[in-house]
Amino acid sequence: MRISNSWGFGLAVLSGLAVAGLTQAQTVAVPGPATGAPTVPPVMSSPGPTETPPAESPVETPAAKPAASEAPATTAKAPEVPAKRARYDVAVIQALDKVTAESVRFEAAVGKPVRYKTLIFTVKACERSASEEAMEDSMVYMVVDSQPRAAPGKPTPPARQSFRGWMYASSPGLNPLQHPVYDAWLITCRAAAPPKSGIR
Repeated sequence: MRISNSWGFGLAVLSGLAVAGLTQAQTVAVPGPATGAPTVPPVMSSPGPTETPPAESPVETPAAKPAASEAPATTAKAPEVPAKRARYDVAVIQALDKVTAESVRFEAAVGKPVRYKTLIFTVKACERSASEEAMEDSMVYMVVDSQPRAAPGKPTPPARQSFRGWMYASSPGLNPLQHPVYDAWLITCRAAAPPKSGIR
């Protein structure tokens, strides 16, 4: 009787452990309340280090742009282009011989040298002031060379520059010709006269 009782008790203990192990290992799928998807209950395990959820990456938010009303209203103005001066083909020049007091007025076309006694005038540009300028004026850029005439049987002496620059009709003393014998200044600028047609 003792052996059978102990054997029966051992069987009861083993069957109890087996049933307890099976209930821990089995998982039962229970339908979820809202979606109907099965939810799995957590498996009983020994306590260990808990995993922390991954840190959420920061979301970049675009920088706030100022409203259009806040920005100062700036209207870019086009730079004012000054009016160009009118250019002419002919300069009217007055020359004076300070020894003989002889005065002569002559015309010099742009780019064509003109001789007056020992001076050679070469006009590079002749123009008048624009309409928007405060004072009406004529100005000429020219080169004046001093070259004595060649004596008979002798070579022509080399020319020596006496003046180079701008002359102004309204201010002849502003940039004058520096010469011991002659003086010259600008009178005006004008367009070249059209060629005359032959009359039959």
